[in-house]
Amino acid sequence: MTLPTGQRGGRRGLKTGLRIALVCAATLGLSACFRPLYGPTASGESMVALLASVQVDDIAMAQGQERIGHYLRSELIFDLDGSGQPSPKRFRLRMQGSEAVQTPIVSSQTGRAEAGTIVATVKYSLENLEGTKIISEGVATSTATYDRSVQRFASLRAARDAEIRLAKVLSEQIKTRIASVLVTKP
Repeated sequence: MTLPTGQRGGRRGLKTGLRIALVCAATLGLSACFRPLYGPTASGESMVALLASVQVDDIAMAQGQERIGHYLRSELIFDLDGSGQPSPKRFRLRMQGSEAVQTPIVSSQTGRAEAGTIVATVKYSLENLEGTKIISEGVATSTATYDRSVQRFASLRAARDAEIRLAKVLSEQIKTRIASVLVTKP
């Protein structure tokens, strides 16, 4: 059975209206599930003050990998409290990390690696200042790639720049995870 043109448009409009209403209802129902990360916290304290109250301990790294641990600790201190003002500490961030270098591209003529990929993994634990209660723990992993050169010092500098980039990415990951836990902590 074929409907007149006017009735077909009416049914289409009704279906479209129902779909829009359904999407709006689902969105409205989920809106209470989300809390803004840097909005008011459950305790009423500002997120900036909570992040500034985290003490960042030295990172336990394997021998020869201390440099990336130093970069990561410096980035975390700045990311959590870049004000430069001393603040009272309530939490302690303990970390243990490892780094590996992979060389996915090797020249068939020279047998030398043309690129390197640094893979870093950091296990972290956010505890109260006394270390008696673990508030959050997790593992952050990231990679950074760099070009290797036949010039030794150029390769070393490129690797160091990749470690600095990697430390920044890991710092952002850890900061975001800590903030998401602290926002709900009363």
